[in-house]
Amino acid sequence: MKNVAGYDVSRLMAGSLGTLGIILEVSLKAQPLPAAEATLRLELPEDKAIEQLNRWGGKPLSISASAWTGGELGVRLSGAAAAVKSTREKIGGELVDPAQGERFWAGIREQTDPFFGNDAPLWRISVPSAMPPLKLPGEPLIEWGGALRWLCSRADARTVRDAAKRARGHATLFRGGDKSVGVFQPLGPALMRIHRELKREFDPQGIFNRGRMYPEL
Repeated sequence: MKNVAGYDVSRLMAGSLGTLGIILEVSLKAQPLPAAEATLRLELPEDKAIEQLNRWGGKPLSISASAWTGGELGVRLSGAAAAVKSTREKIGGELVDPAQGERFWAGIREQTDPFFGNDAPLWRISVPSAMPPLKLPGEPLIEWGGALRWLCSRADARTVRDAAKRARGHATLFRGGDKSVGVFQPLGPALMRIHRELKREFDPQGIFNRGRMYPEL
């Protein structure tokens, strides 16, 4: 699907949680299933796992997913059989049984992995992929090559959000915790002004999911 030159305003709808309008029609592009897949397991500390993921990210490898938690890094390879075999040889690690690998990735995708069963508040932290460990109290799980850091922690919201901000990212209270502190990272005056003006353009009457993201919106 091709769009005209300029900013594609439809992209603003993604992640707006219904505050800008209602999506009535969606076009999806389907991709064929990969010819081959494999899951590798490597024992690495958090900092080394982040470094390795970013090193691999700059190479033409058949990596389609990654997840680190508890000292173990899981890496999924997908693509042509020859490409998967070549990547396996370059990365190394332990080859995981296919059924076990499928259960692991389903647990990450559907959030049924034991990590997500922790009763502590769950934070979703987005930071640059190469950012070193955030050194926050709690249990982390790292996805997206280091760019998505889940955190089960009873640390207060200010501690978590300050750490995310120092790392040039933001933290969302995904589950549990004190919602009075706000689910989303507070916005500075300039960003809040942009959000408010976008809301006014898309929803001048203020009827779409008002207050869902921020009280001012």
